Amino acid sequence: MDSGVPQQEPQGFPEAARVPLAVVVVDRGGRVSHWSTGARRLFGPDRAQAVGRPAEELLPISGALYGDDAPGRPGDPYGDWGTDRDPAPCPSAGRARLPRPGGGSDRDRADVLWWAYPLTGSGPERLLVLAADAARYGDERGGPGPTGRVAPGFALHTEFEDAEELARGLPEILPSTSVHEATRIVTQVLELGYPVLEFSHRARIPVTPDWGVPRRARQVVQRQAPASQTPVRRGPAARDDTAYDLEHAAVRERLEFLNEVSSSIGSSLDLARTIEEVSAAVVPRFTDVAGTYLREQVIAGEGFPDGPPDGTTLWHRVAVEHVDAPGRWDDVIPVGEAMPFPVHTPFFQCMTSGEPVLVPRISEEAGTAIAAQFEKRDIRPLINGRSMLVVPLKARDVVLGFMILLRHPERAPFDDMDRVTGAELAARAGLVLDNARMYTYQENVAETLQDSMLPHVPARLPGCDTATRYLPGTLLGRVGGDWFDTVKLPGSRTALVVGDVMGHGINSAAMMGQLRTAVQTMAGLDVPPAQLLRNLDDLAQRLGEHYLATCLYAVYDPVAGELALANAGHVPPVLVRARDGRSELLDLPSGAPVGVGGVPFETVRVRVEPGDRLVMCTDGLVEMRGEDIGVGLATLCASAAHPAASMDDACDTVIRALGSRGGRKDDVALLMARLNGIAAEDVARWRLDPEPGAARRARRLTRARLADWGLHDLADTAELLVSEVVTNAVRHAGSGRPVELRLVRTDILLCEVTDGGHTLPTLRAAGPGDEGGRGLRVVGALAREWGASRSADGTSVWFELPLPRKTRT
Repeated sequence: MDSGVPQQEPQGFPEAARVPLAVVVVDRGGRVSHWSTGARRLFGPDRAQAVGRPAEELLPISGALYGDDAPGRPGDPYGDWGTDRDPAPCPSAGRARLPRPGGGSDRDRADVLWWAYPLTGSGPERLLVLAADAARYGDERGGPGPTGRVAPGFALHTEFEDAEELARGLPEILPSTSVHEATRIVTQVLELGYPVLEFSHRARIPVTPDWGVPRRARQVVQRQAPASQTPVRRGPAARDDTAYDLEHAAVRERLEFLNEVSSSIGSSLDLARTIEEVSAAVVPRFTDVAGTYLREQVIAGEGFPDGPPDGTTLWHRVAVEHVDAPGRWDDVIPVGEAMPFPVHTPFFQCMTSGEPVLVPRISEEAGTAIAAQFEKRDIRPLINGRSMLVVPLKARDVVLGFMILLRHPERAPFDDMDRVTGAELAARAGLVLDNARMYTYQENVAETLQDSMLPHVPARLPGCDTATRYLPGTLLGRVGGDWFDTVKLPGSRTALVVGDVMGHGINSAAMMGQLRTAVQTMAGLDVPPAQLLRNLDDLAQRLGEHYLATCLYAVYDPVAGELALANAGHVPPVLVRARDGRSELLDLPSGAPVGVGGVPFETVRVRVEPGDRLVMCTDGLVEMRGEDIGVGLATLCASAAHPAASMDDACDTVIRALGSRGGRKDDVALLMARLNGIAAEDVARWRLDPEPGAARRARRLTRARLADWGLHDLADTAELLVSEVVTNAVRHAGSGRPVELRLVRTDILLCEVTDGGHTLPTLRAAGPGDEGGRGLRVVGALAREWGASRSADGTSVWFELPLPRKTRT
């Protein structure tokens, strides 16, 4: 073209170049992905008939469609899923005569001018085609008009002011593309050459698309026009307003669909339910089959490894929704299967690029390649001939999974607008799934934290059997501040603890862990119940003003048959009497929660008999909104008194009666103990004068009692250890008070020596020349357990020896 020719319009055609244009987009598979209303008027087929068909069947531009490296060539079973294979590097233009829509004779053939622009980049678009009816520039007989020959051509866009109208209008006529993609297309068109009409008299005018002024722009024009002027609308523009409305009607329909999907998914944070909602939202309205695959970490509620997924990454099939006959997919594509996807598949491309992959129709060859991933199952009858869209489920730039969407052959295949819709749908679903994943992760962390803070209470302790239950809160989170505990004390005694930190969540659980550790420490030092609660109250105040908790602390002495209890604002315990099966709430001073400060605590002693049961729980078991707590306490008493074959059965009876009631929001801790006691014949006690002969007498008494109990095998070890501990008491007591020796036979043999001193013995590293310091090391080496504690009466040192298996009860 000669750029020096003056750019002027031919005489008689003041607006010759302002004409409606047909706009067609061809994808990398050579199929039509966009078909404007102008294309329907010019070429005949409507959008539903054109989209997805090979472009060469509809357009006279086969020379521009295929280069030497055209996609979808034989030998590649998948065709081209969207790789960056560049088509012909230059734009092309031409003129052709085609049958008019509905015409039959040669006179009914349309004279078409067309411009074809090859598109490059990562998008699915490969070719943009603009076309116009050449009859507008000729006479009624189809020949050249007053202007002579007319032909399509190209020129630099900088030569024409009207280039801005093309740049503004083309994105509007491609509503199925994103703003970024439309801008990229326009940029390439302007760089390749602006469409012009060349006339035989060497006149050249720009082709200014007359697809109508959008409604928003119309309103702006009317507001800016002077009152005396009225915008003039021409016939072609009015017709293109209709085209514009049809284009945007489809967009509005897609937006309504996406809004409906957004409102129907994410109703809960349960991952399984969210997956079901996402699948049900797209079938059958958008697709006929939807298969959802997620990474293993999403299902487990975990984090992700560094880097993108690869060919070894396992993807779990979590849902398959379809409109086919029941069972048709279930046997071949079962839910729950995990499998990797090779790098050459469209699924791998989707998961690594994070972009949708569109396959207008799955050919037999492509179906065979896909079916190869499913061992011993032929899925070709399910997929061949169908249109497929693979969309990534991602959030925060991380691919969580993907959805495989399939349409039946008789349904319109997925097109470019469907690709954009599917991508937006998947993006919204990905965020919802990620929220569910994060919730699952936080729930797992909370449960792990709760489990780690709740002790593993042994079912059998000296003189009592125990059972426990913990129920997490149903509405306020899976972690809370309720806890229970048992602590083994000197003298075959057991400390029983139940507490409840006010509040819920991680903070309450962390606070509970601190208080529980403090209780364990003080219980191990044999601090009396009331004093323990006072110390705990002081600790809570030092930790912070929001450290408030209720606590019930009880010490059971199976030898004395006595309970010592102190309460800090907690639910009172229930005592079930073995002699008549009656239950009662123990009347204890309620006290105030620890952390309040300045409130005294009292210890109450209660006589118990062998077989009595003690039930301790938190308020979440007996309290219910809208119901007086007295109703829950009465139910607790009644259910606790119910006969049970074991302690576990007794706990289950209480939980069934109270824990399953509707409306419970708080977590529940339940501790139940059967107070078996220790019979008098299993206890031996002696008082020894603190003199050098005390150790000899202790050895003789110990051997004799073990012989009475049939524990001859323990006599030598027990004699040695008793001698060491009594000798230590006589040498270090210094108070002149008698030394007490006690033997207790249960599942183990307990030996306890108490003196009037107040100094706890400690292990020492005895040198070769030292006369002492070895006794406790001998005890530590031969005893199963040993310890020392201090009380108001003095110091106690104890050790345990396991009974021979044949003598255990």
